[in-house]
Amino acid sequence: MSADLAASAQISPSRRMAWRRPKYLLFAFIGLMYAYVLWHNESFLFNHSDLEWPHIESFKWYLLPHGLAAGCALLLGPLQFSDRLRKRFTKLHRVLGRFYVVGTLLGAPMGLYVQRFEEAHLYAGNPVVHSLTLAATFQAGVWMFCTLIAMAFILQGKVLQHRQWMARSFACAIVFVEVRVVQGVFNWDQYTEIIVWGCVAAAVPLADFVLYAQELFRSRATPAKAARPVAQAG
Repeated sequence: MSADLAASAQISPSRRMAWRRPKYLLFAFIGLMYAYVLWHNESFLFNHSDLEWPHIESFKWYLLPHGLAAGCALLLGPLQFSDRLRKRFTKLHRVLGRFYVVGTLLGAPMGLYVQRFEEAHLYAGNPVVHSLTLAATFQAGVWMFCTLIAMAFILQGKVLQHRQWMARSFACAIVFVEVRVVQGVFNWDQYTEIIVWGCVAAAVPLADFVLYAQELFRSRATPAKAARPVAQAG
């Protein structure tokens, strides 16, 4: 067992519980964003009379593999952060992780291709769409980079670094969801370019902030546990 794996295994139950509740709240919020986007933006998937169908008609066969692969990554991403799944069903955790990696490496470039197709064939000469293509390029590149780094670390047995880079990877994945939630909730369709670039730029720093908050919650639990024997002895 590597030093990182041993350190991860030695985390006390109280320290795990200190972070568990905020983690559940975070993923509950992400689940609400998923539900909102599915109903508000992707309802054409189950409504064949939706006006979105004429828009995607010319590139639907490019959009299909992108949607399947990226959707797989979005659905499987949260499961990679489940401590129970990783401990009780280690093999399943690894298999789902591989599906996440494949979904990322297929979904990210296909999404970029769809965006480029729209720019070239539907919105030719529109500077905003060109800017969105650049943002999609940046997001796809960072998303794949973080995912490959996470995979490289787990192949070396470095669990802690693997989880950190998986957090960054997943933060890049949910940019798709964040943009649509911000646009829909605040009715800011006229600020699409700003919102997209803002979410793309904030993805990795936001993941690092969550990782810092995780360590902060855990470090607060440690002094409390150390103080208990003293109190009992008195």
